Amino acid sequence: MKREQKEQIVAEVTETARKAHGMFFTDFSGLTVEQATELRREFTKAGVDYRVVKNTLIQKALEQVTGYDSMFDMLAGPTGVAFAFEDAVVPAKIIQKFKEKHNKLSLKVCVLDHQVFEGTKLAELAKLPSRKEIMAGVLGSVQAPLAGVPTVINALLRDIASIVDEIGKKKAA
Repeated sequence: MKREQKEQIVAEVTETARKAHGMFFTDFSGLTVEQATELRREFTKAGVDYRVVKNTLIQKALEQVTGYDSMFDMLAGPTGVAFAFEDAVVPAKIIQKFKEKHNKLSLKVCVLDHQVFEGTKLAELAKLPSRKEIMAGVLGSVQAPLAGVPTVINALLRDIASIVDEIGKKKAA
C-alpha cells in the first residue's frame, strides 16, 4: 500500500472517529466469508459503519483524536471497527447476538462517548437500552398523563353544560 493511500485511510478513520458516538474494535479471526458478510449486513441495516483497518493506521488516526492512548495495546491481530453514529450501543447488541450465534467474533475494546471499555464488558453494554428504547420510554411517560386529558376535558364540558342548563332553567322560571 502506498504512503498516499495510508494517509488517506488515516484521515478517513480520524474523521469518522470524531463523528462517532461509539467505536467497537473486534477480532474477526475465524469468520468465514459468509459470516463476515452476514455481520456487515447487520451493521449496515443498523446504520453502523464497519471497516477492517490495519492496527497501525487505526493508532495513527486515534492519536489525532486524543484520549485513546490507553487502548493501543489492545489493538493486535485482525481488527474490524464498527462506528456508531446514531445509537452508540447498537453495535454492542449486534456483536453480542452474532457472538452467541457463531461463537467466533470477540470484542477487543470499545469507546462510548469518549469512555474506553474493555471487551469483557460486551454483555453489559449489550444490555443497555438503545436510543429508540429510551425515546419510547420517554414518549410513553409523556403520553400516559396526556391520555387522561380528553377524559378530563369531557368531564369539564359536561359540568359546564349542566351549569348552563341550570342557569337556563333559573332564568326561565
